[in-house]
Parts: sequence; structure tokens; C-alpha cells
Amino acid sequence: MKKLFLTILASLLIAGCTSKPVMNLNNVYVPTAVTGQQHTVEDVQKAILTAAEQRGWSARVIKPGLILANISVRTHSATIEIPYSSTSYSIDYKDSQNLDYDGTDIHRNYNNWVVRLSRSIQQQLGVSTQNY
Repeated sequence: MKKLFLTILASLLIAGCTSKPVMNLNNVYVPTAVTGQQHTVEDVQKAILTAAEQRGWSARVIKPGLILANISVRTHSATIEIPYSSTSYSIDYKDSQNLDYDGTDIHRNYNNWVVRLSRSIQQQLGVSTQNY
């Protein structure tokens, strides 16, 4: 019985550490503002910077239309590029440490961080993300 328990526990631990393909979000749609007007590039930039701060990312504008952000959690870190315009934004993997990136796959926490960041950006742009 004890061996069975240890085998199941080991399987769960191994499954919990699985890697997934790196998630890049490409050309995520920026919705119109509540007023019906299209957001400006400045609105999108502000939404990204605010969402990044709320989610624990350090973000800075590299040049108009491009933000570089990084996050550090314990001994893990990731860096992303966020190109943006008034109509869309993307979140692209740039670099990481201690996330087992092998050129294709990365620790699943990275993808979770990216999805949560995108949800927060959408919220800042006025989208309800209850089902997102």
C-alpha cells in the first residue's frame, strides 16, 4: 500500500512539473472604448503598463509601440516583448531563467503568467473577462 501511494505521489509531482509549448499571443484585438471610440496608442500603452504592474511584471517603454517586461518569482524569471498599436498587441517570449526553456517548451507557469497578463490588459481596456 505504501509503495502504491509513493508511486502515485511521484507521478503527480512529475506531471505537475511538465513543460508546455511557449505561448506567444499574436495581434490580440484592442476593443473600442466604452464611448464607442477606438482607443489611442497612449491608452493601450497605459493599459499594458498598469496591467503589468498589477501582475508583478516590471515594464518599461523601449520605444513608441514596444514595451519590454520581466517578472521574477522566487528563482524563476521571464522577459517578454509587447509590441502594440491602437488596434492590437502581442506578447512575445524573449528570455527566461530557471523555467526549463528548451527552444520550444517552457515551464507551464510561464504560459499562465502570459494569460493572466493579457486578461489584465483586457480589463484595463474595459473588457469584462469573467469568461475569458
